[in-house]
Amino acid sequence: MALRDTDVIQTGTALAGKSILLGVAGGIAAVDTVRLARALRREGAELTVVMTPSAQRIITPLAVRWASQAEVITDWDGDLKALNQVDGVLVAPATRDVLVSHLHGLQHGPLMMALSVARSRGTATMFIPSMHEDLANDPVTEDVVTALRQAGNLVLWGPLEESKRKTPTAEEIVARFAHEINAKAPQRRSVVLTLGATRSAIDDIRHIQNTSSGATGWSIASHLYKHGHDVTCVAGITTAPQPSWLPLVINTPSPEAMLNECKALANDAIEAWIHVAAVLDYVVETPAKGKLASEQGPLTVPLIESPKHIVELKGVCEGAVRIGFKLESGIKQTDLIHRAFAQIQRADMTAVIANRLEDLVRDDKPRGYLVDRQGAHFVLETEQDLCTAVQTLVERESGA
Repeated sequence: MALRDTDVIQTGTALAGKSILLGVAGGIAAVDTVRLARALRREGAELTVVMTPSAQRIITPLAVRWASQAEVITDWDGDLKALNQVDGVLVAPATRDVLVSHLHGLQHGPLMMALSVARSRGTATMFIPSMHEDLANDPVTEDVVTALRQAGNLVLWGPLEESKRKTPTAEEIVARFAHEINAKAPQRRSVVLTLGATRSAIDDIRHIQNTSSGATGWSIASHLYKHGHDVTCVAGITTAPQPSWLPLVINTPSPEAMLNECKALANDAIEAWIHVAAVLDYVVETPAKGKLASEQGPLTVPLIESPKHIVELKGVCEGAVRIGFKLESGIKQTDLIHRAFAQIQRADMTAVIANRLEDLVRDDKPRGYLVDRQGAHFVLETEQDLCTAVQTLVERESGA
């Protein structure tokens, strides 16, 4: 079925079934409301919008209603019942007047009343300030923001550009807002996820490296973060864009560095491990110092087998959910499933997601196959199916 111009393609589920109040205050950043409202809907949010009078002078309620496909409240004569039952309040942009008014409980308009209701009910609330640098740096502004944060509100500043504190991208706002809402849900876990390619030095200039963009790892990490999990990424070499909202990314370009970092993190009682990284099976035995001279004829570089990370971490990850990824080529699907199950048994994994290299370049093939401890396998048709399957496993009570 063809999409209407008001439709969006849902790209995530972090706000599915959530009733979200989007507050729009004055400031030129209000022009980004259309983009933000549609980004919220792509995560499944059901919106109600409240606009201040100053916001209506910058962007029309008609445009906001088109983007949100929701009730847009502009004054006290709107349908205020929608303000009573919301799962989260997002104010973007938030002027200093709104910040100060909320801090001191002022009630000049439906938005301020909605914020007071949210405060009394402990509803997750997030402010996106947008203002000139001088106003942002005013000590009074800093005091107000500090007080709001101490009261449990999330205040997210955007980048400083052209002497203005601008708003972050709509995608970052939605990701951080979804995390704030979902972080208090049951079964939120501390998760370590490895991703990307790894390399081994031949000399100080050259190296061998396997192929991995990191795109799948970033996608899974972002999905889990939006759903409220505490995600740490241990990243090798990546070419896919890194999501700016991920809280902790540790760069480890070599297999040895990645393994050592994982062993160190294991001391923090990590509850779930997701091994997406493409770790070299063979590394250079003895890297040369300096730079090997060129034009010296054939070069022989001895390779030795590299430690298998999921096996090396078996002892320190006991009791945790552990999900591996396995890529094979030139084999039948049944053999792929058998090899994935053998990996589960060898490394004591919770599950393995298996792929064939030939399938990854074809749109008519599944995104992968999830194999569990009982040897059963499940087809993952899309990237969203893959992310949802990982989330389901992570949110189990234990790795058992």
